[in-house]
Amino acid sequence: MSQETPVARRLKTVKHIIIVCSGKGGVGKSSVSTQLALSLHALPCHPRVGILDIDLTGPSIPRMVGLDGHGVHQSSDGWVPVYADTQEGGDPRLACMSVGFLLKKKSDSVVWRGPKKNAMIRQFLSDVRWGDLDYLVIDTPPGTSDEHLSLLEHLAPVQEKLSAIIVTTPQAVALLDAIKCLSFTRAVKLPVLGLIENMSGYVCPCCGDISNVFSTKGGEEMAKREGLTFLGALPVDTELVTLLDGAESSGASGPDEAIELKANEILKRYQETSSARLFRSIADRVVADVAHVEGMTV
Repeated sequence: MSQETPVARRLKTVKHIIIVCSGKGGVGKSSVSTQLALSLHALPCHPRVGILDIDLTGPSIPRMVGLDGHGVHQSSDGWVPVYADTQEGGDPRLACMSVGFLLKKKSDSVVWRGPKKNAMIRQFLSDVRWGDLDYLVIDTPPGTSDEHLSLLEHLAPVQEKLSAIIVTTPQAVALLDAIKCLSFTRAVKLPVLGLIENMSGYVCPCCGDISNVFSTKGGEEMAKREGLTFLGALPVDTELVTLLDGAESSGASGPDEAIELKANEILKRYQETSSARLFRSIADRVVADVAHVEGMTV
């Protein structure tokens, strides 16, 4: 009988692992990962959610959830994730981890070769005290690179818990790269929950009219052609952009408690945006489909 790996032991209490990927940068993958985690967290059943940022050279999750500048604490059982909802009362349910929490200055670049990246990803999976989670959302870098291969190698012992969401924008260039991302998931037998078309039009904040800045329905047509579930289309939402752009904590050099207050404010304000209302149906679809899709052979 094969020996249980440190990653398998640590993730034994995680029910579902959702990997968010894209073939191209600039399609809003990290904002989709953030919205997925926030929408799952807001479900009436009060699930416990984690979000892991393995975009090591461009970590943006800490800022998007309002935790930029927060430190990571070590315990006898490993790193303690940073919680975005500690100010809500009760047990916190939204755990976050990113290399962005480990940088001395947020402007510092991460200049690592493949082996160093591999070691960092392994440490995030095996040394972070994730605890009981219903969903672990993993935000990956664009493309299909070292980080993706390392991630799937370390997650191989929990393959039955894995599924993926592909993010694209409607224009042809992004769709071509999304096809490559889909090809990667099929090559590594990673089940795909579905596809999200991001930046699908622009909603005027004054009149509500939708302008198709790039094009429209490209993602939906790709999903039909490739036999994927089309999870939904998300237009550019100026309210969401303002919220996430303004998520940098003004107390980034201050105490962690001040940063947590900022993060809690973002959680509440996000649920008031039109994007949150649109994403609820996507989250409901993910919850309904995830158990069915996991473990299937692509």
